[in-house]
Amino acid sequence: MNNKDIKENTKKQVPLRLNPSLWQDLNAWAEDDFRSLNGQIEYLLTECVKKRKKGSGK
Repeated sequence: MNNKDIKENTKKQVPLRLNPSLWQDLNAWAEDDFRSLNGQIEYLLTECVKKRKKGSGK
C-alpha cells in the first residue's frame, strides 16, 4: 500500500451538532443495530449517498 492509498483510507473527523431529541433517537437506533452512534451516523450517511447516486443515474 502506497502513501496515497493510506491517506485515502484514513477517516476524516467532522464536528457535528445535534439537537438532544435527534441524538436520543439516533443513539437508540444505533443500540438496536448493535452499532456505536458514530458508526450508525456513518452507516446512514453512506446509505443515503448510495441511494442518491443510484437515483441520479451516476
